[in-house]
Amino acid sequence: MTKVFPAVLPALAAALALGSAGATDLRIYPSFTEVRQPVTATGTSLNVTLPQSAWESVLPGSLELEGLPFTSAAQTLQSNWLSGLEGQTVFLRRGDTTEPVTLVRARDLLVKDAQGRFFNVRFEDLSFSAAPPLNPQSPSQTLTYTLPRAGTGTLTYLTRAVTWSPRYTLNASSAGANLTALADLRNTTDLAYDVQNTELYAGDVTVQANPQAEAAGFAADMAVRAVPATAAPVPKIQSQGELRGLTRYDLTTPFTLPANSVITLPFLTPKLTKFERYAGLETYFGTGPRTGTLNRSYRLEADQRLPAGPLTVREDGRLVGQTTLPDTRKGGTIDFSLGEDPDIEYTRTATQTAQVKDAKGNVTKTTYRVTYAFESSKDRTVRAEITERIGGRVIIIDTSAPVRNQGTANLRVDVPAKGKISKSFTVVIDNS
Repeated sequence: MTKVFPAVLPALAAALALGSAGATDLRIYPSFTEVRQPVTATGTSLNVTLPQSAWESVLPGSLELEGLPFTSAAQTLQSNWLSGLEGQTVFLRRGDTTEPVTLVRARDLLVKDAQGRFFNVRFEDLSFSAAPPLNPQSPSQTLTYTLPRAGTGTLTYLTRAVTWSPRYTLNASSAGANLTALADLRNTTDLAYDVQNTELYAGDVTVQANPQAEAAGFAADMAVRAVPATAAPVPKIQSQGELRGLTRYDLTTPFTLPANSVITLPFLTPKLTKFERYAGLETYFGTGPRTGTLNRSYRLEADQRLPAGPLTVREDGRLVGQTTLPDTRKGGTIDFSLGEDPDIEYTRTATQTAQVKDAKGNVTKTTYRVTYAFESSKDRTVRAEITERIGGRVIIIDTSAPVRNQGTANLRVDVPAKGKISKSFTVVIDNS
């Protein structure tokens, strides 16, 4: 249940009662969340009060009251807890002694001592007769709905403060590989949520930007705390299929998302239908010689859709690199590289073998033979894959059909252990 803080006036505090379900529903997207809070009004007004930090994360224009008609809504800034102590006695620590002082002004912590002297103090040096609430210097905002009659409804809004993201681990060895995922649910505000129903959505959803809230959320994310496991039932995440290009996942049990926290849950265990290691290189056509090393590359295909997220790769339990997986359909191919492999070197040459000129002597067609020579110091055979992009009006690669504007040459060869090998292809660039 979202914490609904009492307003300053007792009449306002009495006007709000939570719905009988007493728990919030969250629909969590990668960069925002739709909060759905049941509410009950016992009279003709309904007041919802949240900390200022929470309001700053709410997307403007996203507040709605469903199922409960209203005639007007007004948002007002409420004083913080400390302001309610103005004119009252608080206690100031000075060195090893503590003396009573009067809090004159909470905004800049102006106090007056027994001698009638005014001065400013630090909040950390003050103590109180009663325990202060969380963030006692932070104001709050109250949203007051004027209603034609009492009733129940659902308060909904979009917030940047609650998000989720998957992260993956690829564990590989000589016996094969497996891919697992975790889901991180983040709450960067001072509000705790008792969640009844939770839906996670993966995909690209555009909402109104709120740069101020994003900055606040980023700062809060630097201080979020991990939540230890408890004896409560652990929610499980289940896929509910596709929704207009989005993928929906449900959490199977209610849970609590504490304030300023990150909850991590097991997510996916997709089966890899393809797993390949290779030494790769992506480059562009050129006529000059080149030398270099190939990259440590991988190719994956999975039996289910994978939402975008960071990927950690381990070989025989050891970390070998990290990258980011894009949103990938079921059966989609994922290629990525984790850095150079200095054990596999290549030398590339491009030799002109033919040329055609028009009547004015301008070159209209040129044929090249491109050769890659590989040398490996590894004690095992490694497959090398070269992808070379070639620009021109019309391009013909080996015996392939002509293509316009850009062609792609794909070269595949197994480099023997501690050995050398070469492979070539022919390129015709026709600019006539």
